[in-house]
Amino acid sequence: MTAIVLATAVGALFALGTFLLLQRDLIRVVWGLAIISQAANVYLLTMGGIAPAVADSVPILAGHGGGAPQTADPVVQALVLTAIVIGFGMTAFALVLSYRVYEEHGTLDVTELGDRR
Repeated sequence: MTAIVLATAVGALFALGTFLLLQRDLIRVVWGLAIISQAANVYLLTMGGIAPAVADSVPILAGHGGGAPQTADPVVQALVLTAIVIGFGMTAFALVLSYRVYEEHGTLDVTELGDRR
């Protein structure tokens, strides 16, 4: 049941991001890219899965009674955390560039910006 909910959430995030990418407003395009990158992060976390409960997965708990708990893969979590931080920085940079484009050209409409030379 949880897999269905996560798959639906990831699909909805990808759909929303794609919808925003196809808009004419530059700010919506930037937010669409940010949402798609976060959807990819959620997908990676979902596919990271839960490791089976063995003593080698949590060595510090190996000698303490009833066995080790199930754990998630820490490598995937570390990579996604890094991707979140980089994505936030790139989104902030893209928004600042969008503001500069608005100051320079007076519009954020992508079709009008493409027609100028």
